Amino acid sequence: MTDGRSPIEILLVEDNPGDERLTREALREGKVYHKLHWVKDGVQAMEFLKQRGQYAKVPRPDIILLDLNLPKKDGREVLEEIKSDESLKRIPVVVLTTSKAEEDVLRTYNLHANCYVTKPVDLEKFIVVVRSIDVFWLTIVTLPPNGH
Repeated sequence: MTDGRSPIEILLVEDNPGDERLTREALREGKVYHKLHWVKDGVQAMEFLKQRGQYAKVPRPDIILLDLNLPKKDGREVLEEIKSDESLKRIPVVVLTTSKAEEDVLRTYNLHANCYVTKPVDLEKFIVVVRSIDVFWLTIVTLPPNGH
């Protein structure tokens, strides 16, 4: 099943355990060999990405799924920090959030998000959205080489 390839490393930045479970489940159904890492707030996200503290030995993610409304450090701040950091800015960031606000869409694209996806409230539609992200970003798109 793995074809000898390394798994796609996915960082999910999401404070809602239900959405984490659904994302994990939807990705499990996909065809791509991946490892999902989950952090619950913006501070943990930056610690993970900078490989500090408890995250000193974690792999660098190939792609980030980022919620905007996070405790401690907002997703918009996390996005801005990622995209202004020379060693992180090439990691694709998919904003996956409940916000449909035009200002959020514009601001995240201005901060160089790679795409903006609104989370459906409906369970089945949520799974369809995550699977679509899986197919597009992990199957069709060529991701940048993982490394600095």
